Amino acid sequence: MSATLEELEINGKKITTIYEKNSLPVVNMQLVFQNGGYIADKDKSGLSNLSALILNEGTKKLGATKFADMLESKAITIHTTSGFETFVIEISVLKSESKYAFEYLKTLLKDPNLTKDTLSKLKNLIISALKRKESDFDYIAKNELQKLLFKDTPLQNQNLGTLESIEHIKLADIEKFLDETLTLSNLILVAGGDIEFEEFKTEITPILKTLNVGNQRTLDTIKAKDTKDYKEIYKKTEQAYIYFGSPFNTDSKNPENYKAKVASFILGASGFGSRFLEEIRVKRGLAYSAYGYITINKSHSYFTGYLQTKLDKAKEAQELVKSIVSEFVEKGVTKEELNSAKMFLLGSEPLRTETLSQRLGRAFTLHYRGLPLNYNEIELESINKLSLDELNNFIKEHTEINDLSFAIVTNKN
Repeated sequence: MSATLEELEINGKKITTIYEKNSLPVVNMQLVFQNGGYIADKDKSGLSNLSALILNEGTKKLGATKFADMLESKAITIHTTSGFETFVIEISVLKSESKYAFEYLKTLLKDPNLTKDTLSKLKNLIISALKRKESDFDYIAKNELQKLLFKDTPLQNQNLGTLESIEHIKLADIEKFLDETLTLSNLILVAGGDIEFEEFKTEITPILKTLNVGNQRTLDTIKAKDTKDYKEIYKKTEQAYIYFGSPFNTDSKNPENYKAKVASFILGASGFGSRFLEEIRVKRGLAYSAYGYITINKSHSYFTGYLQTKLDKAKEAQELVKSIVSEFVEKGVTKEELNSAKMFLLGSEPLRTETLSQRLGRAFTLHYRGLPLNYNEIELESINKLSLDELNNFIKEHTEINDLSFAIVTNKN
């Protein structure tokens, strides 16, 4: 059985539910709060992530250890994460213990572990992680590229925040964030497993009634900069870490995005056989790996990629990236490249829907982006029928990916 769209009405709000019945003796559920990820951090970078971590620390009454022991005794997982656009509470449990999972979720939402000691512990963990990141040159280069491409937008910040921003976040900030984020107006439910929809409705309704209705948040569209910026960050390194990116003008509902998927695969997303790896590694030996791919989200889309090379080859590698992208836009792909991409994308499709969580995740993504739940079938059919001229004409229209910005971690000497 594939996923279907259902609906619940709670406190006057209609809640969309993506649901799939499955014979496996498990229940999986997600409460997805839209526009609640770090896009909502504003001037408190790291707030959404810290709020998610608080919800992973059990209840104020029981504390982290006793709450975790209680979950473990029933083989229940309740875990909260914060992405860029969404704030997600996920529950996974055996069917036989599902009633306990719903009960514990209600307890957690009613009494999160909002204490000074918990906040202090989590801050120390994040600060330690951020300090370790100071020697992670991939992380540094990627962050600097985000700052170049998405200056003055929420995407210039990272989910973890900064040492300074984390220090200034208070319990009141987290409490306010949770009150404004965990609302019915921004909620999408995802549920599946060995549970009938009516049974799920009966179990989840009392929990949802405890949430505020709240105000529906709007999602801003964010555009990558076309300013061709360049930044070097000097570290004690024996390799150059090169990250690059440019705009890619589309939106998540564009019916031609399947062409972007094929183009991205051929240019740099497929690993061996891609233009980037063939030109940069195989022909010139400039890098062990090199990738470039198009990312399309609801709020933003762009082209990005990365490689590592010898310090004295960094300039050559950078110019080669520009050349590969320019030639790709100007001349397009070959028939052989298109056929190889089709074979892989069509042949690997079953691997993407093997598990319940994969199918539910895909169904949510499609619905969230405003696409029908059978969009992947439509996409695969479109890819199968895609002609060489259609793809190359599409590629030639997207000259904006030539507007590359670079962030490079290198050695000053």
